[in-house]
Amino acid sequence: MKTVTRAFILGLVLLLGPAPASPAPPLRIGLTAVILDDRTGLLEQWRDYLARRLGRPVAFVQRTAYREVVELLVTGRAEAAWLCGFPYVRFRERLRLVAVPLYRGEPLYQSYLIVPASDTDTRSILDLNGRVFAYSDPDSNSGFLVPQYRLRTLGRDPARFFRRTFFTWAHRKVVEAVAVGLADGGAVDGYIWESLARTEPQLTARTRVVERSRKFGFPPIVARADADEATVAALRRVLVGMARDPEGRQILARLNLDGFTPGDDTLFADIRAMMLAVAP
Repeated sequence: MKTVTRAFILGLVLLLGPAPASPAPPLRIGLTAVILDDRTGLLEQWRDYLARRLGRPVAFVQRTAYREVVELLVTGRAEAAWLCGFPYVRFRERLRLVAVPLYRGEPLYQSYLIVPASDTDTRSILDLNGRVFAYSDPDSNSGFLVPQYRLRTLGRDPARFFRRTFFTWAHRKVVEAVAVGLADGGAVDGYIWESLARTEPQLTARTRVVERSRKFGFPPIVARADADEATVAALRRVLVGMARDPEGRQILARLNLDGFTPGDDTLFADIRAMMLAVAP
């Protein structure tokens, strides 16, 4: 009887063929609300592009704050993320660099100090003493660390310098807060401001750039330190290759980027130095 049963099962296996392979799990990539606010179509196009090139599903996991994205990574709920340079250097031992975007031909960007366009008197951050100031995120380099460091180098205490400060949790919202007068000034990612100037010039026209910082390493694509090496290499290869095919270039143009480069940690040395200088 057992021989008959085994023969029957073997016959079914031969008839039906091998069981289909389990589909690859999605590659989860964390994002914050940066320039991609209200750009669902762009996110879907980029997601589908990455999925086809990687040969596996891709899921973008959006969160409000950088620390929430870091938490996704360190708790294993995301394999990669587009992160700011500040949290990258802060949690460097738990993260690894995948690729760095190229903006205007360089893996670099600046922090902008902006005021309402109607403010024609402010010439530097010192002129905002005792006024209301908008930061983007406490873990943002351009939207928090840079103005904090700037004030300290000028001999001012950032905690006492402004009358009131608040976080908007998105660079775009810093621009909006300054544009409508909710804040007398704000710190914003220069890439975001310039990208908005292309797509929504009526918004940025209501603000004025007062100061541009020196250049820093552009917010990188990172992965968990324990991420699978083949996965990291494949994602890096696809990102760097985007500039070499028509669809990739179209997505890059919509992102206002020129491409991606593997990059290295030296790009973020200045951010690390500022972080150590303002650490309590």
